Amino acid sequence: MTAETDYSAERIQLPDGSVDVRVLREGRVQHLGGKRGAENELRRTADIPVNGVLPVFLGSGLGVGLADVLAKVAGPVAVVDAEPSIGLLTGVLQKWKGDPRVFWIVEADPAVALDHLTRWQIRHGGLPFAPVRDPFYARLRPALYRDLADRLELSRKVDFWSRARYPKFRSSVPRVLLLTSSYFLMGELEAAFARLGYATSLVQLPSQEVGSQEFVESILSEILAFRPDFVLTINHLGVDKEGILTALLARMELPLASWFVDNPHLILYVYENLASDWVTLFTWDVDNIESLKAQGFSRVHYLPLATDPHRFAYAPDTTFKRDVAFVGNSMLYKVHAKLRHYDFPPALLRDFEDLGQAFMESGSLSVKRFLEEERLGHLAAFQALPDVDTRLAFETLITWQATLLYRLRRVRELLPFNPLLVGDPGWRELLPEGGWTYHRELNYYADLPGFYPATRINFNCTSQQMKGAVNQRVFDVPVCGGFLLTDHRRQMEALFEPGREIVCYQEPGEIAGLVRHYLRLDGERKKITQAARSRILAEHTYDLRLKSLVRTMRSIYG
Repeated sequence: MTAETDYSAERIQLPDGSVDVRVLREGRVQHLGGKRGAENELRRTADIPVNGVLPVFLGSGLGVGLADVLAKVAGPVAVVDAEPSIGLLTGVLQKWKGDPRVFWIVEADPAVALDHLTRWQIRHGGLPFAPVRDPFYARLRPALYRDLADRLELSRKVDFWSRARYPKFRSSVPRVLLLTSSYFLMGELEAAFARLGYATSLVQLPSQEVGSQEFVESILSEILAFRPDFVLTINHLGVDKEGILTALLARMELPLASWFVDNPHLILYVYENLASDWVTLFTWDVDNIESLKAQGFSRVHYLPLATDPHRFAYAPDTTFKRDVAFVGNSMLYKVHAKLRHYDFPPALLRDFEDLGQAFMESGSLSVKRFLEEERLGHLAAFQALPDVDTRLAFETLITWQATLLYRLRRVRELLPFNPLLVGDPGWRELLPEGGWTYHRELNYYADLPGFYPATRINFNCTSQQMKGAVNQRVFDVPVCGGFLLTDHRRQMEALFEPGREIVCYQEPGEIAGLVRHYLRLDGERKKITQAARSRILAEHTYDLRLKSLVRTMRSIYG
């Protein structure tokens, strides 16, 4: 917000040849510098150290003090000046506003100005502010310049960083600051931490930009009060795209653990300032480890999905009793939404269905890699997309189209068994009428724990965002007493024993035979389900995953 000018200003020439500005406001005259303006500006900047601080001019003045500081300090300088009419008269605005060493804030709202300064401070290592007060500006607009100076002075006097760099993992009981949101996994993590007896504190993610001053201040306040061993989030939720939070935590030497349970490359695509020794990533898909390291992360660990047997307890809901069912999105409406919201060029739009089919059939783990390896003609059009967001949208479009085709081909094999399909209405458009039944989407917590054990065969076909990892259903269905028939994934054998604990199909042509076989054999289904449930309770619960995550964080940062 720029200030409303409630004064008039004129440039005047002083007897010694120097320049000043005379301001008329409410019948009173004020001078920007006066007879000793240049001398006073130099006096105010004389004590600013050459290193270790971030000078902040609260008003640009005549430019003498600014020139002095720029000549002697090693780092950048900020100027808060909501008086562009005065800056034009002095020539300061024309001379330095475009200088890369000067961070210029033309903002009359002190809260917004402080927000900009905080982001700038974190980008430059969190060094303390060194405010340069100018009495002319403090009188002209005290609510901005005087109040902002007081807050910046306070931040310099409080030795925040030494308080924040306390020893970590000194107690046998870990202390975890959890960035919470409405994401489905957060409730499970909070409950698991409580069962484990770990000390936790929660910071609710805001609806506004996560890099805002209010959010940063809430985290800083909670860190000093709670003194966590590390911060935990899911899918980088709460981590701003500009890297402000990660830079702040690195300055505090406070580790951040981010557990990715969705494709990290479709999330991290737009993030900056990735590399930090204080960030450790955990991914549910082991195929992502090397590519994440290549993206700048030095600490990446495998942590597969799991389940909560307290939520998914054995309690079948007989109103859902069915021989065969599949719970999953058709992806049709998701694909259509991407096509509506983005103006992709004809070269990509014309062939998106073919690209989805080819990506599904390829061994490539990402759309970008697929284009580089198999579709060089389309790669140029992809690289020419206008921005990162549009390129990410196109990768997501192809991933979703591949998933649509993948699921449709396999679900069709179920039609001889009159399956129940639970999901979006897109299934009605993709499949012929008759031979199957549709049900709207079910609530993950309220409905699925009763739905799975009431169904004789729960069918599964995995999203194409992961070509080697298993999805959530592989754990949820057996732990609550349901039998699962799933597509084979390369990473499955490390989690379950195929044939004894889990039943898989390799190709769509195997599906019908397996369905017939296991519909006939109630005892064999029950035996496999019991074996899978025992394995899950012993190795694949959220309690165990969090123990492993904390153990890894302690080994790195303890």
